[in-house]
Amino acid sequence: MSATRRQVLARSGALGVGIAFTGALSELFAGTAAAQSLGHTGYGPLVPDPNGLLDLPKGFRYKVLSREGDQLRSGEGKVPSNHDGMTALPGRHGRVHLVRNHENRPTAALAVPTVKGLTYDPAGKGGCTALTLDSRDDVLSERVAIAGTAVNCAGGPTPWGTWLTCEETEDKAGTNGYTKDHGFIFEVDPVDPHRSGAVPLTAMGRFQHEAIAIDPRRGIVYETEDAFLKPFGLFYRFLPNRPEGGLGSLRAGGRLQAMRVPGVPDLSLIQETGACFEGVEWVDVPDPLAAQTPVRLQDFGPKGITHAQKLEGCYWGGKSVYFVSSFARSADGSAADHFGQIWRYDPSARRLTLVIVFGPDTDVQLPGESPDNICLAPSGGLMVCEDGNGAQHVFGVTRHGEVYAMARNAQNIGTPEAPEWGEFAGVTFSPDGQTMYVNCYTPGTTFAVTGPWRR
Repeated sequence: MSATRRQVLARSGALGVGIAFTGALSELFAGTAAAQSLGHTGYGPLVPDPNGLLDLPKGFRYKVLSREGDQLRSGEGKVPSNHDGMTALPGRHGRVHLVRNHENRPTAALAVPTVKGLTYDPAGKGGCTALTLDSRDDVLSERVAIAGTAVNCAGGPTPWGTWLTCEETEDKAGTNGYTKDHGFIFEVDPVDPHRSGAVPLTAMGRFQHEAIAIDPRRGIVYETEDAFLKPFGLFYRFLPNRPEGGLGSLRAGGRLQAMRVPGVPDLSLIQETGACFEGVEWVDVPDPLAAQTPVRLQDFGPKGITHAQKLEGCYWGGKSVYFVSSFARSADGSAADHFGQIWRYDPSARRLTLVIVFGPDTDVQLPGESPDNICLAPSGGLMVCEDGNGAQHVFGVTRHGEVYAMARNAQNIGTPEAPEWGEFAGVTFSPDGQTMYVNCYTPGTTFAVTGPWRR
């Protein structure tokens, strides 16, 4: 995330706290093979890396796949900065395709290089790069996958093997030098980016996109909106005209709707895990392109709409979609305070449940903040990227609610007297579950972590 978020956290006094988790963690993994084979502890203390890059538990090792400023293997230019959301998609012959976002604003030092046929707006510095790895995590290729977009934060994979990259901005043409409107989702084909091109999926809305998750049976796309200042974001679903999917299918359009929880104008009001709401409603968005008014400010009728601060990660698990509210601060206008929530929406029952609450803890050995990028781990738990000031970790969480440090960023971008470390982002696992891939946001570094992962 941006420095703005760190400033917000500093003002709120949230820096330097630890992470605690309460709630129905087992619900996230019920019925899965992973849920039946989860260990109860972490992998041991972190061992300082003599190379000063990444601290890991004993027995684990890392490989640096890519660093900002190095030359792309395609020869298209330098590896861009601000490594953010990422996915690992299966390829042929045991290969893995990594698609990596670059959350570049107009001030970014290293833009995604513009490439003919892959550039949306030449003034945009964001986009994605794609790496192809062999079975040993050696990099076979690295190239631009889309360019000319802006503030590419997160997104999500599709069931048909592409990546949906999301712009976390609402800037229009003429703002910050842009020549086109921004705030869209774009589809990226990691195998041949020219097949997907640089086409905005306009029917899916123009707002501060964060992440997506797709219902593989119905083809419905769920979308989060990351707005940390009031008016806060909404949780959306997109009903595609071609729910069968496939590369380019989302260009056929569809209906964008926002979630309304009757009687709940702000999700931060709900504090108890297990709180459940039946009869969730979905309301058509009046103007998905937000030509005059941002979507979250539009008129949704006399019943209003349900808002939430900092809607971030989104993923599909079992028969439900899960989404993260990273934090809520009454000082910013939220109805109540919290350090993070995970919500579960069951489409068949039209039921919304608060399943996990993140909160402050006193363990100074695990200095953590609100959840950011998050993924399911093959061991049956979660991996959570930390974002903020102070030491930065990837935390593991067992389904019993136990927290352990999986990795710590050792790259000091401050001074010896006032050290500073960049956040983690884009944590994801290889299709076979044997490798964890994760980004350091600053300096942009992509790691492959292997070791004795427990099944």
